[in-house]
Amino acid sequence: MPDFRVAIGDTTNFTKTVSESDVYLFAGITGDFSPNHVNQIYMEKSSWGKRMVHGALLIGFVSTASTLAIAHTRDNPDETPVAVGFDKTRFLAPVFLGDTITVTYKFATIDLKRRRSIADVQITNQTDQLVAVTQHLLQWVPNV
Repeated sequence: MPDFRVAIGDTTNFTKTVSESDVYLFAGITGDFSPNHVNQIYMEKSSWGKRMVHGALLIGFVSTASTLAIAHTRDNPDETPVAVGFDKTRFLAPVFLGDTITVTYKFATIDLKRRRSIADVQITNQTDQLVAVTQHLLQWVPNV
C-alpha cells in the first residue's frame, strides 16, 4: 500500500450561507420538522427568538469539507477513502437561518498501519464564533 496522500496539518475550508431553503429541504429529506427549525412564531417565544439550523445539517457540511480535503486522493488505484465516524461532536452555539458558516477541516492524526486518519473540525459563524466541533474519521479501504 502506498503512503497516505494527505498529511498531518493539511487543511481545507468550506464556507456557506445557510438559507431557509437549505433548512426546509433538509427537513423534508430527514423528516425532522421540529419547530426549532421550521416555525418562526414558535421560536420567537424562545430565548433564541428565531429558527435555528439542524445540527445534522452542519455535520453534512463537514462531509462536504471532507470531500474537498480528499478530492486529490480519488485517483489512487489501490484504495478508496470512506467516512467511518464522528467523535466528540458538540454544538456550542446555535446557527440561525442566514448565518454564514465556515467549516475548517484539518488532518490531525494519521495511522498508516490501520489506514486511518482523524481530522479536527471547527465550525465558525460570520462573527468567528465557534459554533460546533467534531473529529472526523476516515478509513482508506483497498480496492478490489
